[in-house]
Amino acid sequence: MAAGSLLPTLGWVFGLIFAGLELSRRNILIVSPPASDSSAAEFVLSKNYRTAFHFQPDHNWMNDPNAPMYYEGYYHLFYQYNPDSALWVSNISWGHSVSTDLVHWTGLGIAFSPSKPFDISGCWSGSATFLPGNKPVILYTGLDTEGGGVQNVAYPKNLSDPFLREWIKPDYNPLIKPFEGVNASWFRDPSTAWVGQDGLWRILVGLKLGNDGYAILYKSKDFVTWDRAKDPLHYTNGSGMWECPDFFPLGEEGKYVLKISFFDNFYERYTVGRYDEERDLFVGDDPSSNDYNLWQRVDHGSFYASKTFVDVNKNRRIMWGWSNESDSKPDDVAKGWSGVQTIPRIVSLDASGKQLVQWPIEEIESLRGKHIHLSNVELEPGSLHELEGLTASQADIEVEFELTMSLNRAEPFDQNWLLDPPKLCRERGPSVHGGLGAFGLLVLASDNLEEHTAVYFRVFNTGGNYAVLMCTDQRKSSARNELYKPAFGGFVNVDMKKDGKISLRTLIDHSIVESFGGGGKTVITSRVYPTSLSKSSTHLYAFNNGTESVKISEFNGWNMAKAIIS
Repeated sequence: MAAGSLLPTLGWVFGLIFAGLELSRRNILIVSPPASDSSAAEFVLSKNYRTAFHFQPDHNWMNDPNAPMYYEGYYHLFYQYNPDSALWVSNISWGHSVSTDLVHWTGLGIAFSPSKPFDISGCWSGSATFLPGNKPVILYTGLDTEGGGVQNVAYPKNLSDPFLREWIKPDYNPLIKPFEGVNASWFRDPSTAWVGQDGLWRILVGLKLGNDGYAILYKSKDFVTWDRAKDPLHYTNGSGMWECPDFFPLGEEGKYVLKISFFDNFYERYTVGRYDEERDLFVGDDPSSNDYNLWQRVDHGSFYASKTFVDVNKNRRIMWGWSNESDSKPDDVAKGWSGVQTIPRIVSLDASGKQLVQWPIEEIESLRGKHIHLSNVELEPGSLHELEGLTASQADIEVEFELTMSLNRAEPFDQNWLLDPPKLCRERGPSVHGGLGAFGLLVLASDNLEEHTAVYFRVFNTGGNYAVLMCTDQRKSSARNELYKPAFGGFVNVDMKKDGKISLRTLIDHSIVESFGGGGKTVITSRVYPTSLSKSSTHLYAFNNGTESVKISEFNGWNMAKAIIS
């Protein structure tokens, strides 16, 4: 499972957000009754909520992406899957699909499922590694006969099969058992392995001891016998369980990213630093790396259990993440499916080497169809401009807002806002008038605008520079009250003083909205279920509720074709 434009010393604070969600293991618990009338049932059962170009299986439950890899001309995506239900309950297995372009996918059924004493209670998350000779191998967590987590290995049955359809789980599993003092329920999700200068393989396993989170390091000479290192690669006090640890080099030589899924609050956070191989320790570039609250968010919305891999086909690192549902468990059962994967993202470090930049893979642009282009559109205070000519429920939008002439009208910034951007988004929603903002997009909007999801910005004066808040507000996304409808938010590390512009790219795909602010420096993913989508078309608007004009210097929008996902 940043603010370089504000004050250089405060960049790390922008990852600090507090929220309270009632959670089960990787599934938000939203307590609501089943749909009780025919109208509500019609909304839940509508096929219009199925995504068109985001990956999801035909039916049933899906969560964590597992062991993504490129092998013999094919991209492979494995994922946590329940073949029997739309809920996360029992018999958790590994689904498997392949693609030549990361857009169109062919399902290959179940890669492996509970079958041996070391995974009879479930095949949980894991990662892929390539052994010498381009031989893929998978490490994964199995739940044994007592329901405890152990770490196992699986090998392809036939390396000449580029689809890798069959996998062998050798009987010498498990490779790694919980050590003394560890609760086996909090020991899981082995990482991709890497080789040190000493020739030994290394992996990480997530762990909770007391209420502290750990990335435990193991070493092996032969990928069979594993020994625990003297010290964890990294840990933090009070963070709870660390799921889906990911550790990888990125950017300049010697720079590493440590990414963790925090089970206690369902956040994905990361920190950047150096790998001290001699001591087998991760050392953060900033002292704040010892405080998980100060790590930066990967995505400020519905995004969890992400996994990266090196795409050797195009020499890039790609990240996938699971976007969980905003509806209820009874709704999932009625629909017959739950969970989608976000669009694969290319990840890199920004020019400062301190922050992740995420951007949709270029292959997704192959689905672009009808194109709408606008330039120099003035959004007067209080204006609402419909962006017509697109299928608003299935679109790729790129827009650049320009504020060069009005930056001096930005409201003063309160540094306490750094502590809780979503709270600021809730208090200053899209209809609240400010100096520079709110301005942005209303997506998946109904005819009467009673339903809409707002993706927008606010700009504040910090005293010589500017802070940019990005929000995705779902509170009016649907007329159905039982849905989870938060306001997500984070700050965007852009230099407004330099060019006075802020960019936004939004991928709209029926029940998922992925938004990339500032060229991918801040990302927010939302799951929405507008009732209007089940009965009629939806609309797309640009708006400005600030007291100063904002210009759309460039707008490009495309209808998106449906990907082939079987």
